[in-house]
Amino acid sequence: MTNETGKSALPSSRPKRWLTDAFGRLGDMPPLKAAFVILFALWWVLLLFFYLFPAIDISASRAFFSQTHCATSTPADTVCGNFPIARDKALGLLRDLIFYLPIILGVGIIVRLVMAWSHHGATYDVRLVKRLLAGLTALILGPGILVNMILKEHSHRPRPRNTDLFGGDLSFVPAGDFSGACGSNCSFISGEAAGAGWLFCYAVFLVPDRFKLLFSPPLIALALASPAMRLAYGGHYLSDIVLAWLGSIVIFIGTLYFFTRKDTASERGSRASQA
Repeated sequence: MTNETGKSALPSSRPKRWLTDAFGRLGDMPPLKAAFVILFALWWVLLLFFYLFPAIDISASRAFFSQTHCATSTPADTVCGNFPIARDKALGLLRDLIFYLPIILGVGIIVRLVMAWSHHGATYDVRLVKRLLAGLTALILGPGILVNMILKEHSHRPRPRNTDLFGGDLSFVPAGDFSGACGSNCSFISGEAAGAGWLFCYAVFLVPDRFKLLFSPPLIALALASPAMRLAYGGHYLSDIVLAWLGSIVIFIGTLYFFTRKDTASERGSRASQA
């Protein structure tokens, strides 16, 4: 195949070149920046996926829903039932613990910052301070403002237990559709899953090295258990918890890069001068 100039045209090479250039640019980025770009793009891909295939959300919630017989006075075609795991008292206590844990750790970060700022000179750990500031900022921006103050109040997506598919009276809407009938504290996205995503990042980046083997594994386990419980409780759809959990990680990684980017640049420059 030739073009108008008589030269060989290779249109199939353009996507390959684009991919090569894209991966090359990612490879040139600092690791945190590259991770942020990849995870940010993945978040939007997942949102589109759940929007286009809403049956996945419905099937995941249906796995935990127990349908019962409706009363004789109930209108026809009404679905009656509940999410039985939501009545488990032991899981309720675990949920309360995980719910407040990011807040407790956030207060702990403030205490650690005050202690770090009390040091001067050689004992002042500027990198620790930047990591702690990044963690606190990510907690406020992610689970605090973006999720609980903006998305949950304005997304209008009914929770599974409030939809007519699972014993409620509101219509189902897919992830990313803001046309639902929920008034406030809605399903998109999960505040507790967002807190769990932040908790995962805390376990990876902010637990002191000498305590990592002791505290990071249980924190990661709790960070994974919390979103699963929200799904099983009928409080959120699968998309709500996946996007909330990943979204907090995206914000944490981006915030951490913002606070530490100058250190990263100086380290890369130092390595380049030594090469």
